[in-house]
Amino acid sequence: MRRSFSLRMTAFLGFVFLYAPILSLIIFSFNASKLVTVWGGFSTKWYAALLQDQQILDAAWVSLKVALMSATIATVIGTLASYALARFGRFPARMMLSGAVTAPLVMPEVIIGLSLLLLFVALESLVGWPAGRGVDTIVIAHATFGAAYATVVLGSRMGSLDRSIEEAAQDLGARPIRVFFDVTLPALAPALISAWLLVFTISLDDLVVASFVTGPGASTLPMVIFSKVRLGVSPEVNALATLIIVSISAVILVAAWQMQKSEAQSH
Repeated sequence: MRRSFSLRMTAFLGFVFLYAPILSLIIFSFNASKLVTVWGGFSTKWYAALLQDQQILDAAWVSLKVALMSATIATVIGTLASYALARFGRFPARMMLSGAVTAPLVMPEVIIGLSLLLLFVALESLVGWPAGRGVDTIVIAHATFGAAYATVVLGSRMGSLDRSIEEAAQDLGARPIRVFFDVTLPALAPALISAWLLVFTISLDDLVVASFVTGPGASTLPMVIFSKVRLGVSPEVNALATLIIVSISAVILVAAWQMQKSEAQSH
């Protein structure tokens, strides 16, 4: 009994430690005062001010665009890489491909950002591309390290697939490319969604790598928030964070409801 109580109390304190700051942030986003630590009454004026802040709106659009493109590219690369590692057995470049997949997972973001910056500078001096750094270089950078995460997620699912189904499709006359699109990809659908969402979240949250590979006029939302927070937390930042939290919570609830609905239908 005492052990059960201590475990529950530990879990409760852990949740309080994690979520109490988030709750206070949401509460103070409705603070009428400019001082985020002094309550000045209930107000929603900071949400209206947020919608009129063109810098934040532009940065949010850049971050969303980068996250969508980089997540899609990384998922495609991760699918092909995981398929090669799981289905092609031992081939000459297997060790190199495996190392390229795992390296971004353990390498510090500062090293990744600096190496990509040097690469883009060298390419610009050699072939004239990219002519200045912006959204395209951020997409390439995020897709590069995002492909590693996608490969790990998809690789675990790829290794657990029943290969006899693919072999049966080939015995029935389906070509390998047809088997891949009609049998393998549908079986990978949950892992594909998970990998895409993971890379999307990482891209949307990234600050360090984007700071290295971006240029004037292509600031992401984390970069803008960081620049504002350095001068002190403003109520607009609290309002923005609250909107992000609400959006993420809504997506999680919808996903959980959909999963429960699917399980209920399967039974």
